[in-house]
Amino acid sequence: MFIRFKYHKILLFFFLILYSCQLQDPNNNHGILFLENRSNKLTIDKSNTNDVLNILGQPHSKSVNNINQWIYIERTLTKGKMHKLGQNVLKTSNVLVLSFDKYGVLEEKKLITKNNVNEIEFSKDDTENDLAQKSFIQKFLNSVRTRMYSNSRNK
Repeated sequence: MFIRFKYHKILLFFFLILYSCQLQDPNNNHGILFLENRSNKLTIDKSNTNDVLNILGQPHSKSVNNINQWIYIERTLTKGKMHKLGQNVLKTSNVLVLSFDKYGVLEEKKLITKNNVNEIEFSKDDTENDLAQKSFIQKFLNSVRTRMYSNSRNK
């Protein structure tokens, strides 16, 4: 019945090694998985903050200017193919921005994917920061220090 084979231990070992190999891509996930599918369960003017917390959980961050704007993130990295030399490749990158009214009802939902992220326009204005302004004495001492060190390096 059972045929004797002198290499059966080696074959069994290779079989176990090959059996444990995965055929799936190794993924590195960050954030909420399947964010786009979960966001489809939310309806504007019907869902509220409690529904969002049940479906998506706590937001990754809230807007600085508007406490009623919640932000959720999903990012998935995978290993590249042979021509990428195994570097990480961005598979999915989604950002969901939810806006609520003063009663906690969902007013707006905006899903930003990696395909339409280039359509976002950013402001070209510079922000003035009065806190980081240096006094005249600090500027003067800073310039003296840079001249002192630049002269010592030239010698």
